[in-house]
Amino acid sequence: MARQLSALDAQFLNFETSSNLAHIAGLAVLDPSTAPGGEVTRAALIELIKERAHLAPPLRRRLVQVPFRLDHPYWAEDREIDFDYHVREIALPRPGDDHQLGEQVARLHSRRLDRRRPLWELYLIHGLSGGRIAVYTKVHHSAIDGVTGAEVLAALMDLGPEPRRETPPPESEPDTPPETVEMIVRGVGRVLENPGAAVRFLAGVMPRLDEIPVVSQIPGTGLVSRVVRGIGAEPLPGLPRMTVPRTPFSGPISPHRRFAFGTLPLADVKRIKNAFGVTVNDVVLSLCATALRRWLVQRDELPREPLVAGIPISSRGLTEGDVPANEVVLAMATLPTDVADPGERLRGVSRSMKTVKDRYAAAPATWLLEFSEAMPAALSGLADRAAFRIASRTASAMNLMVSNVPGPQFPLYMCGARLLAHYPVSVITDVSGGINITVFSYDGSLDVGIVVDRDMVPDVWDFIDYLRDALDELSRTNP
Repeated sequence: MARQLSALDAQFLNFETSSNLAHIAGLAVLDPSTAPGGEVTRAALIELIKERAHLAPPLRRRLVQVPFRLDHPYWAEDREIDFDYHVREIALPRPGDDHQLGEQVARLHSRRLDRRRPLWELYLIHGLSGGRIAVYTKVHHSAIDGVTGAEVLAALMDLGPEPRRETPPPESEPDTPPETVEMIVRGVGRVLENPGAAVRFLAGVMPRLDEIPVVSQIPGTGLVSRVVRGIGAEPLPGLPRMTVPRTPFSGPISPHRRFAFGTLPLADVKRIKNAFGVTVNDVVLSLCATALRRWLVQRDELPREPLVAGIPISSRGLTEGDVPANEVVLAMATLPTDVADPGERLRGVSRSMKTVKDRYAAAPATWLLEFSEAMPAALSGLADRAAFRIASRTASAMNLMVSNVPGPQFPLYMCGARLLAHYPVSVITDVSGGINITVFSYDGSLDVGIVVDRDMVPDVWDFIDYLRDALDELSRTNP
């Protein structure tokens, strides 16, 4: 039987519009000199994916909608994938520098995926300076999160230039969705059960109102949460009220993107971590805060309050039954962009993240999962889009998204070509703000990918320079 999308997985389909796009991607930069014949061909990539598709289920699934949208869609296995459509080949004009590559990736990332097909595309990009090549792969967020995205990457990679041979599993019956009548019956049953889900959501969320974006900014929310926790709910560490200031990258976004990428030495980040007694993630967030502060100061747009960042945290192991594609909860933390001293800025980030960790350790922040389940499937699409429009035009939920995804600390190869770097290309929305900074650690480096709204942040490459300057500044700062 085909697996049904979870409510949270389906939300990534529901909120998508012409400007709010819900796919995530990776940009792999490769050295083809280690590959057979010194090149990677489109034919070789197609053969690789065909051979290993069974290791990467998101690449072989397509959506099947429930009639009248009474319930969330199903994933059905596609045994006739059109690889000629999904795997494409392009080239950069000379000189093929990183800025040209970033511009090309931004154009590709601004295009929606075709929902009639498995929700992924791969582009082999030639013409990079220095003889390099790149592979840009995007997959819809309804099919993967950061962790499962890394698993798809691992399925296509090898530990050496010689590709491993994978034996496909024995032929079996393909996963097929229920018959139409059964889907309708199940959907009606879910609608009838839904009031119970709403009651459970309200009972569970009342003690945690202070961690829900937008809601947490309403005066008195923290008091209500504390009172409810004090009369029998689970004891939880309190959270400070976070006011989301307006910035040039707040509000509704356009359909167009810019993308910049760069690499930071992980060893330098770890030295700072050890010197200050903090975590690698604390240092990464502090570098982002410094880069954002500098960008805002130069435009005379620095708010008096700290920025508020949405930070995805894996919730693997918290769900029961079928494993959804997305097992993630959203934590909110302040980035002390209002603090001038870099050392104090880092310590402020560390304190903010400790509060988040203490809260999460006491009870995982599952409000997003619970909220998704409480909404009837037939209404969730309209509700998601309406909520996005309202939130983007009134109180912002956050200023930006920042994510730090751990990766392998050893070299990887694709079709025999050594992976030099793997830059994440993530999501921006009306609600989360016009900047997304995602970091992927690989082989002694932190590979940074920054996606922005093209109109809000026209000079995205400055952020890469600011991050490097911020690392140098912290390296010179005494704990």
